[in-house]
Amino acid sequence: MIFNQFEVGNFSVFCYLIGDEEAGEALFIDPADDTDRLLSEAKSHGLTIKYIVNTHAHVDHIMGNAEMVKKTGAKIVIHEEDAPLLVRQPQDLLIMFRAKPSPPADILVKDNGVIRVGKIDLKVLHTPGHSPGGICLYADSKVFTGDTLFVGSVGRTDFPGCSWEIMEASIRKKLYTLPGETAVYPGHNYGSTPSSTIQHERRHNPFVRG
Repeated sequence: MIFNQFEVGNFSVFCYLIGDEEAGEALFIDPADDTDRLLSEAKSHGLTIKYIVNTHAHVDHIMGNAEMVKKTGAKIVIHEEDAPLLVRQPQDLLIMFRAKPSPPADILVKDNGVIRVGKIDLKVLHTPGHSPGGICLYADSKVFTGDTLFVGSVGRTDFPGCSWEIMEASIRKKLYTLPGETAVYPGHNYGSTPSSTIQHERRHNPFVRG
């Protein structure tokens, strides 16, 4: 499995490249900016980008969709509950972030769905709270947590559609039940390290302790 973590753009967003080198297929999780740099890395491994997976539809995570679709033809994948927001971004936010509107989703996923590239299966964990359709992706002892769980912190719940109670339940029931050694790869570079583990967050995260 090809796996790379990138910090992209001006908002400390983490993007992830997941690929099967033998099959020549890959996906990006939240390719929010720096499209040419991301595609150069994929090309160096001989990978064709099959999917753009958005962990949720907030503008800082989807602002690279249009450029990535234009250059790859990849299909946009998002949870069904965040799909409407994907194409209904407030104009003031697009201006603030200097963002291009995203194309609509091509594929809608639900809890326990599977996104496949080559022989790699990523299990969809619906983790609402930061947004109604927020998802995490679990594969190969790794979980990509978007803006649900950060290193030593959690996502904001003061936006429309957010809920602290719902997000806390998502973390406890969907993430903290994963094996302790599972590596946590968040949606932003907000922590002291770029990744963590479920066990470490259960024990030490000051917002939600297991």
